[in-house]
Amino acid sequence: MEPTSKNQLTQEQAETIALILRLGLGLVFVIGGWSKLSLLLNESTQAGMVASYLGSAGYVNQLFQDYLFANDRFTPWGFLTILSAFELITGVMFLGGVLIKPLSLFYAFLLWTFVVALPVETVTQIDTEIKTYNSPALFVQVRDVALSGLMLVLFNLGAGKNSLDSKYFNQSLNRDWGSLGLLIRFSIALVFVVAGFFGMYPKIQTFDANLFLLATLSLLLVFSNGRLFRVAAAMAAVIIFGFIMNKIAVDKSLIANLNSFKRELGLLAATIIMSWVGSGSKFTLRDLWHKAKRYFNLEKETCAHLK
Repeated sequence: MEPTSKNQLTQEQAETIALILRLGLGLVFVIGGWSKLSLLLNESTQAGMVASYLGSAGYVNQLFQDYLFANDRFTPWGFLTILSAFELITGVMFLGGVLIKPLSLFYAFLLWTFVVALPVETVTQIDTEIKTYNSPALFVQVRDVALSGLMLVLFNLGAGKNSLDSKYFNQSLNRDWGSLGLLIRFSIALVFVVAGFFGMYPKIQTFDANLFLLATLSLLLVFSNGRLFRVAAAMAAVIIFGFIMNKIAVDKSLIANLNSFKRELGLLAATIIMSWVGSGSKFTLRDLWHKAKRYFNLEKETCAHLK
């Protein structure tokens, strides 16, 4: 069901969207924190875990390592353990709906540090034998950028249904789907734009899908509205769900399986919301066409008046 013609969600829609987003994003951090802590607190795996994060193909570049570990401010193990524990605890808070507005705003900015901190080598005419990322950090970490956008949506919506925040605090939900729909739409579309148009390069998440299909879906997610948009969003959800199912392996532990598709759970929640509620009307192809017509009509009227 689409929101009203003024792009306003009903109270029920806003609370349900907040619940779905909150659970999807909460699972991302519960799984991530649990997975990392299980390795960091195990003496036989902690060294390998630290090496995997701080190596040339890890997630923390030299600038950040110098900043974090200079003057013995942190040890690498201590920093990763604290961060993982925080991730697990706040993930549980998301699931329970506790302090959702401050947490979602905090994570909206924190997720961008994963982009900035990624070690990459994209200089032309340099052939390095060191194993590292050779695609732009924004492309490699585009799912974290999308999750950041979803966090801002959740910040505006609040905790929603079945949350401790709604039980103990009287929170008003932002029901402007024109703006929130635009943010959630562009956040997910960006993932598919990068996958569809740059998926042939290394370390780009393509969900094991056809690149032409992903590129087409990305354009539909950006520009379409109404039934066509909801169909595109449903197809995006099917692709992500298929990827999740294909990642499940019987020879891996439960947490290893979950960790292999944790970010996709947040993206899946967003695509389900979009296939249900729709796109909103802002900056769709129809909206851009009407804006352009109004602009040129106004220009004509202004020129006629000046004559």
